[in-house]
Amino acid sequence: MPVKKKGDMVEGFRVLAEVGRGAASVIYLVQDPKSKHVWALKQVEKQTEKDQRFLDQAEAEAKVAQAVNHPGIRRVQKVIKKGSFLAVKELYLVMEFVDGISLEKHPPETFERAVDIFEQTAEALSAMHEAGYVPADMKPHNIIISADGSVKAIDLGQRCSIAPVKQRRQGTPDYIAPEQVHRRPITPRTDIYNFGASMYFVLTRQHVPTALAKGDSLVGSLDDNLIAKPKPASELNPRVPTKLNELVMHCVEVEPENRPASMHEVADRLNLILGMLRAKSGSPRAGLDAISGEE
Repeated sequence: MPVKKKGDMVEGFRVLAEVGRGAASVIYLVQDPKSKHVWALKQVEKQTEKDQRFLDQAEAEAKVAQAVNHPGIRRVQKVIKKGSFLAVKELYLVMEFVDGISLEKHPPETFERAVDIFEQTAEALSAMHEAGYVPADMKPHNIIISADGSVKAIDLGQRCSIAPVKQRRQGTPDYIAPEQVHRRPITPRTDIYNFGASMYFVLTRQHVPTALAKGDSLVGSLDDNLIAKPKPASELNPRVPTKLNELVMHCVEVEPENRPASMHEVADRLNLILGMLRAKSGSPRAGLDAISGEE
């Protein structure tokens, strides 16, 4: 797609900078000339039939963001479609600009900060579940931390309603739940696994073994014992608090019914853990709150 330069006008917005690019999309920082408000403008263009899924994902992202009113979900102000009613060729999402960095690129230095981020994310996911949606691709890359410490969940294009069986396997290999790989119903407990795998990575810098091996080959099924159980997070990082380790390992159970009952429960447990960490933060052993061990 043609590159827009600083100062160019796109759908009534002035381009300030390009901030991201994907397989069939580009995201610009733009400004409304009238209100002077700054937005993120995501442009998705269909060049081949294979690109249709990118248009579908962009529309799905907009649908969720407009249906779920929660500070932890990036807002989509408007959707602009180009082409005919039956054949959309180009789509623009006018989105809330989130000025921050992903959890993947900038992991927290302390357990207290990590648990705060985890709790905010869990609350946002819980709000999505209450609205009837499952993101089904939660990972550190999709959790953005702003300068003020607030959290936003982004990139919700793979979302689905609760309990469908998807026609194609979707998810990120290092965080994907067994039921996603083996095309079983997608439920809030699928998000709990994705989220648990994300917490595991942040705390240990290692990934849980999933049912989707490298090269897209399958490992085991939900009916056998071939899917390896991950080592406890506290075994890889002995500094991980006991209660936090217990929660993370509960979230990444292979069988969905063995995971926490809801994301609301996960958020509540994180809130209790955060309270415990804050209570001891003034003690002489407060330095042990550093995740990496570097005090």
